[in-house]
Amino acid sequence: MNSRLTAMRDQVRARHHEKFRQTTIPNVLVECEQRQLSWMQRSALLTRRMCEAEKPVILPGERILFTRTVTDIPPIYTSKDRELNTHGRTLHELGPISNICADWGFVLSEGLLNRREAAQAARHRFIQNPEAIEFLDCAVETIDAVLELASRYAEAALQAGQPELAKILYRVPALPASTFHEALQSLRLCYAVVCMSGHYHVGIGRFDQFMAPYLQADLQAGRLDIVTAEELLAEFFISLNKDSDLYPGVQQGDNGQTLILGGLTSDGEEACNELTRMVLRVACEVNMIDPKINLRISANTDLDLLILATELTRKGLGFPQYSNDDVVIPGLLAHGYSVEDARNYTVAACWEFIIPGKGLDIVNIGAVSLPAAADKGIRDALRNHESFESILKRVRIDIQHQVDALVDAYSRLFLPPAPFYSVLFEGCLERGKDLSNGLKYNNFGIHGACSSNAADALTAVKHVVFDEKSLQPEDLLAVLEADFTGADTLRNKLACDGPKVGKNSLLADEMLKFLFDALGDACELCNNNGRGGILRPGTGSAMYYIWLARGNEGMREPLVAATADGRRFGEPFSANLAPSPGVLADGPLSIFQSYSNIDYQRICNGGPITIELSDSVFRNAESIR
Repeated sequence: MNSRLTAMRDQVRARHHEKFRQTTIPNVLVECEQRQLSWMQRSALLTRRMCEAEKPVILPGERILFTRTVTDIPPIYTSKDRELNTHGRTLHELGPISNICADWGFVLSEGLLNRREAAQAARHRFIQNPEAIEFLDCAVETIDAVLELASRYAEAALQAGQPELAKILYRVPALPASTFHEALQSLRLCYAVVCMSGHYHVGIGRFDQFMAPYLQADLQAGRLDIVTAEELLAEFFISLNKDSDLYPGVQQGDNGQTLILGGLTSDGEEACNELTRMVLRVACEVNMIDPKINLRISANTDLDLLILATELTRKGLGFPQYSNDDVVIPGLLAHGYSVEDARNYTVAACWEFIIPGKGLDIVNIGAVSLPAAADKGIRDALRNHESFESILKRVRIDIQHQVDALVDAYSRLFLPPAPFYSVLFEGCLERGKDLSNGLKYNNFGIHGACSSNAADALTAVKHVVFDEKSLQPEDLLAVLEADFTGADTLRNKLACDGPKVGKNSLLADEMLKFLFDALGDACELCNNNGRGGILRPGTGSAMYYIWLARGNEGMREPLVAATADGRRFGEPFSANLAPSPGVLADGPLSIFQSYSNIDYQRICNGGPITIELSDSVFRNAESIR
C-alpha cells in the first residue's frame, strides 16, 4: 500500500474525520407532526432531510468520496405515538428493516434515474391504488434526495480542483456505472444513504461478482492496471471505516458491513475471479475491521486461494469467515430455495445465509436456549426418578415450547416502510409494493444457542448418574441447587472428566446431534405465521452465550442456573459451535469431527465453528500452507 493510502488509513484510525461531524441533527419529527405524514411519508422525509443535512467533505488525495457528518438518526415519531402505532405488534430488534442485502449489481447497472423512471411508469399502472401511489412517490422523493447529495459532492469536487471526481459524481449514482471507479463510488454513496435512512446491518453481498465486470472492462480497455485498481479498492475499504462506529450493534464494530467472495455462479460455474484474490490481498494490506470478509469454499477450492485467505486470518481481525458451499447449498435447497438462488447466497451481518435482492428473511427472531432445555429436562426427570430416555423426551418437549413461544411472539411482526431501500430491490417499484410487504423469501431464523454446554450436561448425567452410577440423582440435584458451593471436586469432575463435545467423543457428539435433531423437528412443525415462509434453525449463539447465562433486559429466553456440566450460575456458555469453556479439545480436527455430526441440511440458518488459534500457527509460509 502506497504512502498516500497508508496516511489515509492512519488518519481514519486516528479518527481525524470526526472533526467534520455536526453537533445537531435534522428535526424531522416536528415537520412530520405538522404535516401529519404517514409512516411511509415520514420514512421518505427522513432520507431526504438526512441527505440535505450532509456537508460535503473532500479530504486531500481522496478518490472515493463521502464522509458522513450527521451522526444520529432523528426520530420520526414520538415514543408515545410509535407505541400506539405498533400496539399489539412485534418490532424486530430496533424496528427498521435490517440484516438483508440489496441487489447491488442491479443498482449499479441500472442507475437511480432508471429506477426513478421505473417508479414513474409504475405510477401510471397503479393510479387507482392509493397505497402504491404513496409508496412510489416516496421512493422518487428519496431518489431525488440522493441525486441532489451526489450533485453537491460533485460541485464541491470542482471547487476543490478535482474535475475528474466531479465528473464521476455527476454520472453516478444517477446513471449506470461504466468504470470500476464509478461503481465503487456509486456503491459507497448508495450504501451510506441506506444506513442514513435508519437501516442497519446492511449487507454488501457478492462483491467480487457484481464488481468484476467493471474491473475486467477497465483492465481490457487499458483504463486501469492492477496496481491502480487495488489502490481504488483499498480506498473504498478505508472509507467504510469512517462511519462504522455510527451503526448500531451489540458491540462497537458489530455493524454488518459484510461481503462474500467466491463460490459458484447461479448457473453452477466457478465464481472465483481476479477480484476475489484482489479483495483478499487488499484487505490484508489495509488491515482494518471493515469490511468483514467471508469466503465461500468447497472441496474444489484452490489451495493458493486458501493460503491467501489464511494470510488475512493471520492479521487477527477475525476474518475471513468460511462458508462451505458443499453444505450450505444443499441445506438451502432442502428449505425451498431455488437452485439458482441457493448458489447465489451471501451472508447476513453475522453468518446467516440470505439471497441478495430476493430475501427478506428475518434471520434472528431469538434463541432456543439448549442449556435451559437440557437443565430443565435433567432436573425434572431426576426429581421424579425417571430414566435417561425420559430426560431426552423432556428436553424435546421444552425445545418445542421455546420454538412455539418465539414464533408466537413474531406472529404479529411489523416491518416499517423502507422507501429508499426498496429502490435497490428489483421488482419493488415495478409491483408498487414497498420492501416491507415481503420478497420471494420471507423465512424466520432461530438460533439453537450454546449447544456444547447443553450436550455436555446431558453427557455428564448419562455418564456419571446412569452409566457409572457414581453419583445419585438427589446428590446431583442438591449441588445444582447450591450452585456447587462446597462441591469443587464434583464440579471439576463434571467439568473436566468424561466425554465432551469437541473431543470427538461418541456419547457427547450423539447428544449434540440429538439436540439439533430436536430443534429441526420443532421448527419443521411450525411455519412463520402469515409471512409465507418457514423456520430455519441454526447453530449460532450471537450474544446469547452471555445473555442466557447472565440475563438481559427484555429477554424472552429463559435464564439458566448452574448446569450439570460443572458450570456455575453466571458463567458464560460456549459461543456458536465451540467446545464448552474450559474443555481441552484434542485440536482442530477433533472439533471439526464433533460438529460434522450435525445434519446441516436441516440446520441451515448458519452459525460458525469458532476457533481461536495461537499466532505461532502462522509463523511462516510452510505453517500457513
